[in-house]
Amino acid sequence: MSDGFRGLRLYNTLTRTKEDFVPIDPSNVRMYVCGPTVYDYAHIGNARPAIVFDVLFRLLRHLYGPDHVTYVRNITDVDDKINARALRDYGKEIEAGRLSLNEAIRKVTEPTYEQYQKDVTALGCLPPTHQPRATEFVLPRPDGKADMVTLIQSLIDRGHAYVANGEVLFDVASMADYGQLSRRPLDEQQAGARVDVKDHKKNPADFVLWKESSAEEPGWKATFVASDENRKALGLASGKVAIRGRPGWHIECSAMSAAYLGEVFDIHGGGLDLIFPHHENEIAQSRCAHDTEVMANYWLHNGFLQVEGKKMSKSEGNFVTINELLETEKFGGRKWPGEVLRLAMLMTHYRDPIDFSVRKLEEAENTLRKWKRAADLADVSAVAPPASVVDPLVDDLGTYQAFQAISELASSASSEVAAAASLKAALAFFGFDIGGAEVDEAAVKETVARRLAFIRDKNWAEADRIRDELLAQGIQLKDGKDPATGERITTWEVKR
Repeated sequence: MSDGFRGLRLYNTLTRTKEDFVPIDPSNVRMYVCGPTVYDYAHIGNARPAIVFDVLFRLLRHLYGPDHVTYVRNITDVDDKINARALRDYGKEIEAGRLSLNEAIRKVTEPTYEQYQKDVTALGCLPPTHQPRATEFVLPRPDGKADMVTLIQSLIDRGHAYVANGEVLFDVASMADYGQLSRRPLDEQQAGARVDVKDHKKNPADFVLWKESSAEEPGWKATFVASDENRKALGLASGKVAIRGRPGWHIECSAMSAAYLGEVFDIHGGGLDLIFPHHENEIAQSRCAHDTEVMANYWLHNGFLQVEGKKMSKSEGNFVTINELLETEKFGGRKWPGEVLRLAMLMTHYRDPIDFSVRKLEEAENTLRKWKRAADLADVSAVAPPASVVDPLVDDLGTYQAFQAISELASSASSEVAAAASLKAALAFFGFDIGGAEVDEAAVKETVARRLAFIRDKNWAEADRIRDELLAQGIQLKDGKDPATGERITTWEVKR
C-alpha cells in the first residue's frame, strides 16, 4: 500500500460521495477540526464533534501509527463578546500598558478553556496534537507561522479582497467556483460573521475579513498595503491603510490550519451547521490566499443534535452543558459518567441526526456495564483491537456495527479468554476506561517541573500542551502561589 491507502473510506461532503482515504503524506496524516468558542461552558452539542473526531483520530493513529498523525483543534478566543468582557474587566490595565489585549483575553477565557479540557477528557477524548488559540495568530508571528493579517494581505494582493468603510471584505465574485461545499446559488447566500457588517459590500455574500474597532472597542493595530495596480480598485487614497480592528470569524481557521498543517492538508472536520458560511468561507480564503485547488482533500461533518426530541435552546429549557451532565442532576435527575455520554453519542452514526435523551443514556449505561463485566474476565488485553471491530470503522466510522462486534465479544468472553482480551483492547481503543493504572509519581513531578519552566519562559502553548496531556492521563494540575514566597507552585491529583 505504497500510496498510503489503508482501507479507510470516508464520506466527503465536498464531493457528496464515499471515497478511499489516501493521505498526502502517509508519514504525517493531517486533520483540522473546528473547536469551541471559550466564551462560556461548552454545551452537549459541542461534545459530538469532539467525540466523533477523537474516534477518527484514534483510528488514524491505529492505521498509520501514533507518531504519524497530526490533529489540530482550534480554540476560538477572538469574539466580540469575549473582547467586550476583556475590556470591561481589564480595560484600565490595557490602557495603562500593564496588560496586552491578548493577555486580558487569556485571563477572561482561561476558566472556560480549562473547563473544556476537563470536560472532553472526561468524555474520553485524547488531547489533539495542537490546540492553537486564535488570539495567538492575529498578527505576524516571530516564528513565521501563518497569521490572519498576513493572509488578508495576500488576499488583497491577489485581488480577492477590498477595503470599504474601515473594513476589509472578501469579494466572492472574484472566485469563480465559490460555493462548492454548500452548493448554494450565489444569489441565495448571505455572509455570516461574528461582527456586524453594514450595507457597503459589493455583493450581499461578501464577508468580513477585518473590521475596524471604535475607540471604545478593543482591537489590534494592522496596516494593509495595496499595490499601485489595485489601489484605485480598492478605493484607497494611498497605498497603505491602517485599521485598528479585529478579524472576522472565518479567517482564524484559515490561519491556524496553515500554521500547523500547511496550505493543503488531508481532513477538515466539524459540525453540519458549519458547512455554510464558516467552512465555505474558510475554503475561499485559503484557496485564494495560497492559489491552491483545495484547502483540504476530505471534508467530514457530524449531524445535528436534538435534546429529548427538540432543538436545544435556552428558550425550550433543554440547553445543557457537558459540565452540567457530568457534575449536576439537571438532566434526568442524576449525574452521568463521561464514558456513558461518549457511548450514547457514538451509538448513532456520526452523519445522522441524534436525539440525546435520558433513555439513550440509560441504554448506553446498561450496555457499557455488560461490556465491562465481560471484560473483567480477562487478566490482560490483546495488543490491538480485533479486525471485527476495526473493519466497520474503516467504512466511514461505522460505530454501530463496531459496537455489535463488541457485544459479540462480550457474549463469548465467559468461555473464551481470547475474546475477553480482545474485548478489553476494543474498549480501550474506543476510549472507555478498563481499569486504573499505577501513577509514576517521579515522572509526573518531572513533567510538572518542565511545565513550570515553560511558564517562566512565557511559552504558554507548551505549558498548555503538557497540562492537557497529563489531564488525559487522569492527572489534574492546580496552579497557585506559595504563601511565603509568592512564587507559582503546581499541585496535582489523580482524578480517575
